[in-house]
Amino acid sequence: MNDTLEQRIAKQLAAPVDEAASAFAHHLARGSDALAVLFYGSNLRTGSREGVLDFYILLPGEQREKIWPRVSYHEWDFAGETLRAKVATMALSTFASAARGELRDTTIWARFVQPSALVWQRNDQAAEAVREAIANAAKTAARLAVALGPDQGAAEDYWRALFRATYQAEFRVEKAGREDSILSVNAAHFEGLLPQALNALGISYERDGEQLLPKLPDSEREEVLRWWEKRRRAGKPLNLLRLAKASTTFDGAARYAAWKIERHTGIAMEVTPFREKYPLLAAPGALWELWRAKRR
Repeated sequence: MNDTLEQRIAKQLAAPVDEAASAFAHHLARGSDALAVLFYGSNLRTGSREGVLDFYILLPGEQREKIWPRVSYHEWDFAGETLRAKVATMALSTFASAARGELRDTTIWARFVQPSALVWQRNDQAAEAVREAIANAAKTAARLAVALGPDQGAAEDYWRALFRATYQAEFRVEKAGREDSILSVNAAHFEGLLPQALNALGISYERDGEQLLPKLPDSEREEVLRWWEKRRRAGKPLNLLRLAKASTTFDGAARYAAWKIERHTGIAMEVTPFREKYPLLAAPGALWELWRAKRR
């Protein structure tokens, strides 16, 4: 609890992960011009290799695509076991700017105030840039949390207000109470995080047991809420654009869909060259084949 936010983030990012996830990250880095690879999601928390591992690959230079990140699906054999990963790729500079809240995006700082691990970095400079970005994501999220949350409450009340607002702003289907699930399964991660982020922001607060009373001036609260309103309005349109882009640029989409279908139905779908190259055009035929297989 005596650590600064930056020290806390450094420890979090350096925490050991499953050797298979680490090896997969090194494999992905070798196949790209990566500066760093982040591992996140439920598999980070559980250590499981089941399902799909989630990675972010951060690249040097300027962002090439206006609608980011680029999403791809990968399969890789590790010690006789087939691992699967969904990979988002974008420029580190854009990732850092989004984490600072400078862009209209709501996904980066809301996602990376949650647990993540830096499983590969090109050099110390890249690692330091990632640590700074993740710390800024925590500060961006904390500032909005206290602006949206109650005048006084437990830290969980502020985080709950934050995640409820960001889920409503994005074009995603989430079960009611999803914010409670995030906080409960990541309780150790969020323990003490809000006070450290407020200290880093220079926002004073009073504390009475578990209750916090942030001293956010009314003028600053209004400024933060205006900042959020712009991003809230842009949330669904931006997410729709990303979904539309992903429908045509999701590398490995056919293999990913085939794996999901077999996982949920037990029916193996052949991934033909046509389906691999034109997943949208091939979808009606694949659905017809699936229907016939289920009938049989």
